[in-house]
Amino acid sequence: MATHLITGAGSGIGAAVARRLHERGDDLVLLARDAGRARELVQAYPGSRTLVGDLSTPDRLSWAFSHQTLPERVDSLLHIAGVVDLGRVADLTPKTWQAQLNVNLVSPAELTRLVLPQLRVSRGTVIFVNSGAGLNAHAEWGAYAASKHGLKALADALRQEEKEHGVRVTSVYPGRTASPMQAKVHQQEGKEYDPTRWIDPESVATTILTALDLPRDADIHDLTVRPGR
Repeated sequence: MATHLITGAGSGIGAAVARRLHERGDDLVLLARDAGRARELVQAYPGSRTLVGDLSTPDRLSWAFSHQTLPERVDSLLHIAGVVDLGRVADLTPKTWQAQLNVNLVSPAELTRLVLPQLRVSRGTVIFVNSGAGLNAHAEWGAYAASKHGLKALADALRQEEKEHGVRVTSVYPGRTASPMQAKVHQQEGKEYDPTRWIDPESVATTILTALDLPRDADIHDLTVRPGR
């Protein structure tokens, strides 16, 4: 039975992945921003474990984990949580930039650093759920795209650094996916949100599990997923 540490398991793509792994009997360790959210996640996925740590404050993750018990083995670390706040560069404040960089880039880097010993033991897999914005930036997406371009660089560097330890690293770049985040994006864009136009989170989950379950004789570096409708 594999052990997976997942961020963003509460909704969208993260919930779809957590549900699929839970249904097949794998061991889940779910990151929650606070104790209340941790209780909700355990109720949603009976038998799972939680770690409490706020991705908006990456400099406090090490302290938070020092007061909790980390799993001895981690077969996969799935970075799925993310935040988005659109705006033109002329209008974005340092606070808005930093909020997205912290959750989308700095915390994944710090969480990976903290869990690398367990990943090396298992010769595990790190999956970064990136975004189409991690490959191309458009107007009003500057801060979010910068955080996701940085996430690609993090994954590429980590892949080379950890190859000697047998740790595999995959980046997944979903296009627009029907999720609470997408609803927020449409609200910020002033557009009507129709979830049927976009990728079902279950389809992205299938992509992630494909990379996760790939036999050891192969390695997927990058996967791009686009709406098929």
